[in-house]
Amino acid sequence: MLLAIQGELEKLNQSTDDINRRETELEDARQKFRSVLVEATVKLDELVKKIGKAVEDSKPYWEARRVARQAQLEAQKATQDFQRATEVLRAAKETISLAEQRLLEDDKRQFDSAWQEMLNHATQRVMEAEQTKTRSELVHKETAARYNAAMGRMRQLEKKLKRAINKSKPYFELKAKYYVQLEQLKKTVDDLQAKLTLAKGEYKMALKNLEMISDEIHERRRSSAMGPRGCGVGAEGSSTSVEDLPGSKPEPDAISGDRAEGAENKTSDKANNNRGLSSSSGSGGSSKSQSSTSPEGQALENRMKQLSLQCSKGRDGIIADIKMVQIG
Repeated sequence: MLLAIQGELEKLNQSTDDINRRETELEDARQKFRSVLVEATVKLDELVKKIGKAVEDSKPYWEARRVARQAQLEAQKATQDFQRATEVLRAAKETISLAEQRLLEDDKRQFDSAWQEMLNHATQRVMEAEQTKTRSELVHKETAARYNAAMGRMRQLEKKLKRAINKSKPYFELKAKYYVQLEQLKKTVDDLQAKLTLAKGEYKMALKNLEMISDEIHERRRSSAMGPRGCGVGAEGSSTSVEDLPGSKPEPDAISGDRAEGAENKTSDKANNNRGLSSSSGSGGSSKSQSSTSPEGQALENRMKQLSLQCSKGRDGIIADIKMVQIG
């Protein structure tokens, strides 16, 4: 238990340090991003005032150039996908060709179910590769067409706005430079934010584990304070004697009653033996025996009631003690 608590505390402390460090790094990264953004805005505004109308006039060309660049990247990716699909299709067809050739060369080989399953799998791969190649070929054609159209549009604007483009070139080059820098800073901010979220999650998990351990310790303490449960009222076979109960020490009257009870039992046994040994005593002897045993039976019954009351009081005392422990 102590090792578990120590381990969770170490995790909690480590998570706290990570949170503090990540929050500081995140704030620094955000501050740097804001600083670069403000710097870019100020410098670009200064260039706009310096260059003048050429910036606004050349915007269609720079926008067409951006679209052409994006179309070029998409076309390159589509080309790579098409080449990959073509290679997969070629390999699948070669697998089927080799399998069929081996089957024809070996006359002893039987066309069993395993061989049939292998050929079916290879055929399925060929069909999937053909579908992938068809889709990638279509995407390649579409992206290539968009790229060619974007390049044609850009060249037309370049011829038309050549003077304004040359004059505004410093502005758009600086703008592109700041754009790349801000994108990198934004990526750094996103990465630090993800790390901070992870550290907070580890902190919450360690705190939850400590709370579970604390609840378990409190539950054990409550169980120890209550102690072992005793037998209910009226249960038989209890191992607790009247003498063991607190506050139920037999009084002198009870001790003397026990001794009287022993004497009464001996007298009763003696009277019974006399009745068994002598059958000629008659009805007079029998009446005498009954008159002598009747008070003894009454005394025995009174003594049993007294002991029963003492046992009941002892059990009530135990139950009261248990309730006081539970309340405490």
